[in-house]
Amino acid sequence: MDEALFPEYDVPDIDEFDEEEESFEQKPSAYFDFETGDFARTKSNNILASTEEEAFIQWCKKVVLTERDTALAYSTDIGIESEDALQEEDREAVESELERTITEALMVHPATEYVTDFEFTWGPDCVYITFTVKGQPWEDEEQIEITIDD
Repeated sequence: MDEALFPEYDVPDIDEFDEEEESFEQKPSAYFDFETGDFARTKSNNILASTEEEAFIQWCKKVVLTERDTALAYSTDIGIESEDALQEEDREAVESELERTITEALMVHPATEYVTDFEFTWGPDCVYITFTVKGQPWEDEEQIEITIDD
């Protein structure tokens, strides 16, 4: 009886698979008017549709205006950490943290190519933020302006 303590087995070959990039197709959606806080409507009270690019930009604005982990309907990937950023010791640190959390939140979307050109203007009880976001497959960059209250 000559059995090995650790038997040997032939390992089957594993077929290599192509890691294709996930294709993403932005769908049109209802057009949201951030000034009124409601969906834009026609005179006959029908909700206006947005283009795919408008839907992406609206998603970007909504994500940046949402505090992370405060809405049960959203995953932890949605929103920014503005409350934590505003607790930093000086304005330079606050701006750096806001830039980091906004960029991180927007890069979750598969259509986001890059987020850049942050500018901060401080008001008495808020900070105005302007930045550029580029989505693919669209040619144009979009400048987004938001206000975060202290």
